[in-house]
Amino acid sequence: MSTNVMPPQTLAQKLIARAAGRSHVAVGEVVTCNVDLAMFHDSSGPRRLKPMLDELGAEIWDKNKVVLVLDHYVPAQDADAQKIIQITRDTAKQWQLPHVIDSEGICHVVLPERGHLKPGMFCVGGDSHSPTGGAFGSYMFGIGATEMLGVCVTGQIWVQVPRTLRMHWWGRLQAGVSAKDMMLHMIGRFGMNGGQYQAVEFSGGAVQALSMAERMTLSNMSAEMGAQAGLIAADATTVNHLQSMGVSAEHLADADQWFTDDEAEFEQFMFDAARLSPQVAAPHSPANTRDVADFSDIHPNIAYIGACTGAKLEDLRAAASVLKGQRVAAGVQLLVAPASAREQAQATQEGVMQILQDAGATLLPNSCGACAGYGATFPEGATVISSTARNFKGRMGPASVNVYLASPYTVAASALRGRISDAREVLA
Repeated sequence: MSTNVMPPQTLAQKLIARAAGRSHVAVGEVVTCNVDLAMFHDSSGPRRLKPMLDELGAEIWDKNKVVLVLDHYVPAQDADAQKIIQITRDTAKQWQLPHVIDSEGICHVVLPERGHLKPGMFCVGGDSHSPTGGAFGSYMFGIGATEMLGVCVTGQIWVQVPRTLRMHWWGRLQAGVSAKDMMLHMIGRFGMNGGQYQAVEFSGGAVQALSMAERMTLSNMSAEMGAQAGLIAADATTVNHLQSMGVSAEHLADADQWFTDDEAEFEQFMFDAARLSPQVAAPHSPANTRDVADFSDIHPNIAYIGACTGAKLEDLRAAASVLKGQRVAAGVQLLVAPASAREQAQATQEGVMQILQDAGATLLPNSCGACAGYGATFPEGATVISSTARNFKGRMGPASVNVYLASPYTVAASALRGRISDAREVLA
């Protein structure tokens, strides 16, 4: 008499199996998954989807499972941007979308802020940094406009079950070292195709000790590793954070089942968090990463704290801890674009925004801004130290702009000293 024993599964396999209505799935299988949530924004959404839906005579399969965010072209900088924004707003009204977040922050930050993400969900996003959702124990990845059209009409998408590459971090990060440094270090080691469009999972004591904001940075920048998804198992930190965002206990009842089984098959890489130094990526790739000490002769004239991976509340606090009671160096322009209006309001209440402004910061809107190449891009020949996720040539201004990527700690310390600097020296 045979017994059906469930094979051990990775977190990625469990999430995909649930979406496919299966008890389990095998790596390499192609399965059709039901989508729990589809997110798109003013750049990837209506202006691309509406003409295709109209041509098909089709409608969105479930409007309650769609979230539209205006974050790329807002506030409008020119006539083209204004046209795109108007198309987006008009279409949202025509489609009667119930979940529209207009000019209140970057999609990857405002989506969980509004309680739209929960452990166990299977989600897609019209943006390459959609893997951010994996920080919440959900499977989320970025797709193009044609794939999004299919999702909008059918509510389904096929996936090939990925292998899991597990990044296991033990120990504790030093003060002044953050998740951004962890990610830059991994991208520097594995390269921008190191994730091989597989599922990258972050684990270990150092990851478990991170706040949700820091976990979001890890999952977000799994895109820079070339991964499809960047996953972190749900735990008490996940549950407590989502409850603070208004998610009911009922919707979090099964949160503890979204983890990788001990006997599951995955490829594991080990890292010691305690030995990690602040990291900096030189132009023009996040993979050009070395220790901060290697860049002490670089003198940026712009320090930019912005983007979904570098301007959340915790990032703003980090910068303020470095700059408190001090002014940025002469010749350095400090620009701060908080990732969401809600996070900025909390930072204002805590006095964080006042510290940054007293240090000389110029505040920018709650939008993707320079990171996406819209709005406040950088001038010809600028040398920039930035908390963003990418530093490709020509992305954030003319091809002559040189962008160095770093954590908010490092950006703040560099603005303070007028050269790329180790925040640990300032904090000490």
